[in-house]
Amino acid sequence: MTQQTPRRVVVLDDGYAHYDAEREVLAPLGVELVLRPCRGDAEAVRTAMADADAALVRESPVDAQAIAATRAKVIVRYGVGHENIDGAAAAARGIPVCNVPAFGTDEVSDHAVALLLAAARRIVEADRRVRAGGWGVPMDRKVYRLRGGTLGLIGYGRIGAATHRKAIALGFARVLVHDPFLKSVPEGVEPASLDRIAHESDAISLHAPSTNATHHIVGRAFLAQVKPTAILVNTARGALVDEAALAAALAEGRLLAAGLDVFSPEPLRADSPLRTLENVVLSDHAAWYSEEAIADLQRQAAEEVARVLSGEKPLNQVNKGPYPA
Repeated sequence: MTQQTPRRVVVLDDGYAHYDAEREVLAPLGVELVLRPCRGDAEAVRTAMADADAALVRESPVDAQAIAATRAKVIVRYGVGHENIDGAAAAARGIPVCNVPAFGTDEVSDHAVALLLAAARRIVEADRRVRAGGWGVPMDRKVYRLRGGTLGLIGYGRIGAATHRKAIALGFARVLVHDPFLKSVPEGVEPASLDRIAHESDAISLHAPSTNATHHIVGRAFLAQVKPTAILVNTARGALVDEAALAAALAEGRLLAAGLDVFSPEPLRADSPLRTLENVVLSDHAAWYSEEAIADLQRQAAEEVARVLSGEKPLNQVNKGPYPA
């Protein structure tokens, strides 16, 4: 009797301390979990995908060639964004691409508020000053009260909404939202154009996906309209911001401060002028991180794979096209 080859779930990138959650979820299905640390190498991804019945993906690109050669029944992205997977090519082959949409909602919204407060209160500057032996508030470094101000949100998905709820505690009097996909207007929110957000906001937080439509949505034209006392926060995608235009606005005093967790490209270039500006708070694409968030992410991604391999429909398919019968 010929022994049947076990189905194979390929993890395209390493980076987590262990994969116990995935193995626990998939073990009842008799699935072999194989780690393939492709680390952005498209050819390595194609090789790994060739004998995969399902794939769990972090950052590596899954292009049309990889999808054309695979037998995979589902591709799941560890996280919310899925730009690195060719969803159209997968749909054409009847392969659902899925994400974990609730991942990091608390963490990223916490980080957005933390960057806002750090930039508004000039916490990092004060820390450097005290460590260097300085003392006392420099009067040329202006700080403005947040209470009574206007918060502008560009994007209002799970994370944007969570940021809104948390920022309300800071005392913002108004919340303006620009999101063309907003189906209903939540209480306490005013829909607004980008121009209005630029003109009226005292703090602007970005929560939109990276698409052709949102590329450099914060660019020279937008920054030409902002208040010189405004603060920009980006925990979404680096491509939303024209970094050269932002650096110029900050250096010239046309924008008070910024808090940035994401950049384009990443890591932030060594010669980026953002590194030299005191009115910028920088973090290294860390907004998503907490131990609890990683545990939830790994388990929920594996559960989506298990659903499909068990013959069920996925919960979080993001590419268009009918699910294969």
